[in-house]
Amino acid sequence: MPIVNMLEAKSSLSRLVEAVESGKESEFIIARNGKPAARLVPLEPVRTGKRIGIAEGKFVVPDDIDTCNDIIEAMFDGTYE
Repeated sequence: MPIVNMLEAKSSLSRLVEAVESGKESEFIIARNGKPAARLVPLEPVRTGKRIGIAEGKFVVPDDIDTCNDIIEAMFDGTYE
């Protein structure tokens, strides 16, 4: 875990972030006046759950998708029965 001073961290922040993002470094300690003040670490990836298909099995996509434009328009404006 390399220690960098505040001035170096300010002038090379992009390089430091790239190093932790890529895994080249696991973290950096940023020091102020020679004393550790902060830790720069990568964020955990955001895990997205499986998307649930709420419309699965509710309709069939036609071979020519434009054949149902009138029905779709009626669904949007509330006149579809």
